[in-house]
Amino acid sequence: MATALNANKLQRVFETEKLLNEIRDTDVLLERILTEARAIANADAGSIYVIEDKQPSSVPTVAYAEEEEGFKNKLLRIKYAQNDTHQKKARAEAKSPYVYFTVPITKSSIAGYCACTGQILNIADAYNIEGDTPYKFNSSTDISTGYKTISMLTLPLITSSGQTLGVIQIINAKDADEKVIAFSEESVEFIKQFASSVTQALEHTYLTSNMIKRMQRMAEFRDPKETGVHVERVSDFSLEIYDQWALNHNIPKEERMKYRDILKIAAKCHDLGKVGISDLILKKPGPGRFTSDERAVMMGHTCVGAQLFTEPESDIDVMSRDVALHHHEWWDGSENGYPGKIDFSSYEIGKPIERCQPLKGEEIPLSARIVAIADVFDALSHSRVYKEAWSIDDAFMEIQNLSGKQFDPSLVLAFLEVKERIILINSAYERMEKK
Repeated sequence: MATALNANKLQRVFETEKLLNEIRDTDVLLERILTEARAIANADAGSIYVIEDKQPSSVPTVAYAEEEEGFKNKLLRIKYAQNDTHQKKARAEAKSPYVYFTVPITKSSIAGYCACTGQILNIADAYNIEGDTPYKFNSSTDISTGYKTISMLTLPLITSSGQTLGVIQIINAKDADEKVIAFSEESVEFIKQFASSVTQALEHTYLTSNMIKRMQRMAEFRDPKETGVHVERVSDFSLEIYDQWALNHNIPKEERMKYRDILKIAAKCHDLGKVGISDLILKKPGPGRFTSDERAVMMGHTCVGAQLFTEPESDIDVMSRDVALHHHEWWDGSENGYPGKIDFSSYEIGKPIERCQPLKGEEIPLSARIVAIADVFDALSHSRVYKEAWSIDDAFMEIQNLSGKQFDPSLVLAFLEVKERIILINSAYERMEKK
């Protein structure tokens, strides 16, 4: 029986490796890695951390003197957390609560110790760690959530070149009777094999991510206030909207996984076309800031963005082109939307855009309809050179008021259903910017 069970687990590891290698977005991959690692070890909960650079303003002079060499000015940020026990108390298939916190990379925490040393920690009882160890269990999360952590398996994600990308921590292994047990040596070996293979997939997604970041940085040079963190928030908001919409429409799981992977990347490309807009227009301050000709030139950023993905070579290119070109269309087909049915390839940079027949309803690609909501919400709720930020509640109300006009009603419904997560994500970015 045990041999057959282990064979099934090994087969799952191999099948999962193939699946993960098809994912292109780093965030989507990290979330899936945590899900699959927990499934392999039958763990009730878990978290995945990534190693990030601290913001320069957040680097203290002496507070983290104990940090290990090689991790100075870096921190561990929790990227995803999952908990089946809490999930069962929520409605079916609702997503896990959005969480955000960071910890310094030191040997005093369990995750930090694994990152520093590259060692795997298999702890049978988090509240009774045996031996004289430099690390200890932080029970604050248990106290705040009412959850009891017992067994923990924590291991680093290390590339073939020796770079540590992050840490997986899975919690409370369960037996066939749902009783919490320690992680078996067999489970540890399977998870080690799994972690070793997924780092290759992570390295591939980082290559894609770095390429997109370089393109974003190019756009930031032109418009740092509106392009920087804005595109990251829009990407995150877009994923939340799609996940809820897909759930509402019973989209099959694998189809959802593939689409959200591409959407997460494509949403970040929505404003890349602004690189083709003159600073005299792009950075012009004040309400009612554009003349009609200037506005027509500004509208051309949609065509410039689409031109970056001419002759698409992948489904990412296709969706990125659709998002860049059509994220300003209006659901009701009014002339407020643009650019409509245009030959974007013939557009000349710096020229006013020609008026074309508008797109309407589902003529607008789903990806562009999603990003439209995320983009407008983020623009409303944050200050710009030409306006003050709206309150979060007013921004939500405006999106709701524009349902059926500017926005797809079914997507607005999904957006409102994930309001709490949108607010938490927005707050997390605010804390990151202050650090």
